[in-house]
Amino acid sequence: MKLMRVIGSVVSTVKDEKMGGMKLLIVAPCDLYGNPIDVDYKRNVLVAVDAVGAGEGEVVMTASGSSARQTALTKDRPVDTVIMGIVDSLEVGGKFTYLKEGLEITKPKTIMKAEGDVKRKVVKKGGGKRR
Repeated sequence: MKLMRVIGSVVSTVKDEKMGGMKLLIVAPCDLYGNPIDVDYKRNVLVAVDAVGAGEGEVVMTASGSSARQTALTKDRPVDTVIMGIVDSLEVGGKFTYLKEGLEITKPKTIMKAEGDVKRKVVKKGGGKRR
């Protein structure tokens, strides 16, 4: 899997019949902060089938090659890259490096475990469901 940012969309009126109805997005590699690695987008951009309803500007998880054909939407279709997850947050070394717009981190909630792990919940601003 790779972290990518959606930078645009593709419209194709003539394509293989197995590709009918599939949303195609342009994705570019990003770093752990959600920032593009190639600022000019001159290389390393891919066209990906969107299996999860992603939109422009979102950080997503992609799979490529034969793994791209493992979703319900892409099975037995000529797909090389699929968006199979939208990233809410990235946490590295105990610190959040990326947080999707519209979300906030609440105060840490301690969960009693053998190690005394600390869990955090991510909620939409103004309420929302616990994740």
